[in-house]
Amino acid sequence: MIFSHPIFTLSLSLFFLMDAIGNIPLFISLLKKLPPKRQRLVIIRELTIALITILLFYFSGNFFLSALGVSDQTVSISGGIILMLIALRMIFPSSQEQTQRPLDTEPFIVPLAIPLIAGPAILATVMIYSRQGVAVHHAVLSICIAWALSTLILVLAPSLQKILSQRGIDALERLMGLILMLLAIQMFLNGVSGFVVCHTHM
Repeated sequence: MIFSHPIFTLSLSLFFLMDAIGNIPLFISLLKKLPPKRQRLVIIRELTIALITILLFYFSGNFFLSALGVSDQTVSISGGIILMLIALRMIFPSSQEQTQRPLDTEPFIVPLAIPLIAGPAILATVMIYSRQGVAVHHAVLSICIAWALSTLILVLAPSLQKILSQRGIDALERLMGLILMLLAIQMFLNGVSGFVVCHTHM
């Protein structure tokens, strides 16, 4: 089934971590001084920078974690905890995260590419995924799928905000947080199960 395929699971979790829907109000607020055509070009440029950053962290993740001597079980458990914390923040967002003043100059890298899209959570997560035995082409394709969906949503941000309204965006973000929480718990349980099995046979 497609829903059990690694690409679907990885794409879904990475898409939720990029939080394109939750970032719609922030992107609109930060770019509202620019003309619509320039807004789209800036969004595509910033998302491209974010994609390159995420891929760099993915390909360097295995080397970095191996150098630290981190086990696969530790990676899975810590990954589950990280995703849980992000899911909780999506379900119960702070009011400060929804308010941003428009920038006087055109943004470059900060804050749109980093940290709004390629933030600490997704960068840590792709490093963890690099150690979980997922085929490289599956992981890269999943990152690109999540990125493409996020880019499409943010390019269409003004229209989507009119259609969904702020209340609809908030509801969707909470739903995404609930699904991400399920994925986080499963990752955590997989890590605990692997740890128990590993130490049982020692």
